[in-house]
Amino acid sequence: MIELSSVTKTFNSGKPNQFTAVDNVSLTIEPQKVTVLKGPSGSGKTSLLTVIGCMARPTSGRIFLRGIEAALKYQQESGGLVEITSLPESFLNDIRRVTFGFIFQQFNLIKGISVLENVMLPAYPSGESRNGIRCRALELLEMFSITRHAGQRVELLSGGEQQRVAIARALINNPSIIIADEPTAHLDSKLSYEFMDIVEKLKNAGKTIIIASHDPIVFDAALTDMLIEMRDGSIVENRSRS
Repeated sequence: MIELSSVTKTFNSGKPNQFTAVDNVSLTIEPQKVTVLKGPSGSGKTSLLTVIGCMARPTSGRIFLRGIEAALKYQQESGGLVEITSLPESFLNDIRRVTFGFIFQQFNLIKGISVLENVMLPAYPSGESRNGIRCRALELLEMFSITRHAGQRVELLSGGEQQRVAIARALINNPSIIIADEPTAHLDSKLSYEFMDIVEKLKNAGKTIIIASHDPIVFDAALTDMLIEMRDGSIVENRSRS
């Protein structure tokens, strides 16, 4: 479970161009469900994802994790509730690496190296043997039917194939939470539906999935458990479908 309490994220504080991207958001995200953040460009969806995923600290407010194995060793309160907003950066790095898997709008794959190397990269800091990481990466490529491209440079793949590589990379550390920022923005309708089929498989495997999207293929999907509509950095509607 992820719990946000009065979270605000402000950029350029105290300057003439000060901007509040997330404005006093309180929210509970249930485990093993699909939560979709809906809203127009500039509504605060991406900024909210970055603070949930420990990629940025909120300006104010607190974020808690409960029942996340990687965070329990940093437990600060009883009942397995961990307040991550005040943890040192080194602890946040550990939690971010093993708890969250990120799927970015632009995929952020590294050109010039192979598909297999792209998938393996996030696991290198773990200290695990290269062979162990390689075997796990190949299993993921097999899961997404792209093993035949393992040795190919990633920029030579189609958009749909690159999307599958990005998902495999997000799963290499077996995270419990998947965060996806506008994952269908550069895909046609067919590939967008294929992406949602993959999301359903991940949900059935017990993953918690948080997606920011203004694509109706995503937010109207039957597998979406919670739909959160944002505007001007605030939540304007929060609907449970489960």
